[in-house]
Amino acid sequence: MRPLLLSFAATMFTIAPACAETVLFIGNSFTFGANSPVRALNADRVIDLNNERIGGVPGLFKRFTEQAGLDWQVSLETAPGRTLGWHLAERRGAIDRPWDHVVLQEYSTLDPGKPGDGTATIADVRRIADVLRSKNREVRITVNATWTRPDLVFLSDKQWSGTPVQAMANDLRRVADQAAARVHGTVAPVGQAFTCAIRNGTADANPYDGVDYTRVPLWSYDNYHASSYGYYLEALVIFARVTGVDPLTLGPGEDAAEELGLSEAEATALQQAAHDAIASNGGCGR
Repeated sequence: MRPLLLSFAATMFTIAPACAETVLFIGNSFTFGANSPVRALNADRVIDLNNERIGGVPGLFKRFTEQAGLDWQVSLETAPGRTLGWHLAERRGAIDRPWDHVVLQEYSTLDPGKPGDGTATIADVRRIADVLRSKNREVRITVNATWTRPDLVFLSDKQWSGTPVQAMANDLRRVADQAAARVHGTVAPVGQAFTCAIRNGTADANPYDGVDYTRVPLWSYDNYHASSYGYYLEALVIFARVTGVDPLTLGPGEDAAEELGLSEAEATALQQAAHDAIASNGGCGR
């Protein structure tokens, strides 16, 4: 195990507690790492409450905590294509326990029937928070503000067709901000980190045009889900937000990046994008 990695002195990065912490990830394919080796990687390091042998983004998170010398017990409850309201209705028995931290991942367009409408998301985050706080009043809730989907931006007749690449992510972020504020929670600016990676020259902005094909592809073949690079960036942002540890301290030789086939330069660049998104509260991606 690597030596303890210290947090930034800046206010955005604080020293994580020395005692063991529990965290539950509630989400869908964006959490379990669909279309990527991330799905199975590190499954032996986390607790899958559905017994599906998934590692996913929670598995990456766990790997980061180990390398940082932190003691975290990481659990997940995921199902593909589901909203937060579905998890509360169908999986409450699994999630209704005392947790120190909970990370919430909504459906990629918020309301499946009304893309971009955050009404149900805000209400469901509040309902889940009420359930969680009935078991632990001090539970810390993080809402994941996810990425822009290229298939809804660069193809015609879609909700965000013709808008700038950051527009969808920023729309999702505004809803996440509202939902988190209602429950005194925090937001993981994953979508803004994707934009930060594009703006700093690390990642390809448009997977359809073939222009920046030599840059890191953040999205999978369907231009909907993330690639291994995208999930790695997602996990870095959540790790930084939840633990307070600067992702840059993981360094170019970070173990999970190596196992996923990321070069040291790619790992460092994605860590920088995560750092920038957290330090600016997503400002570099807006």
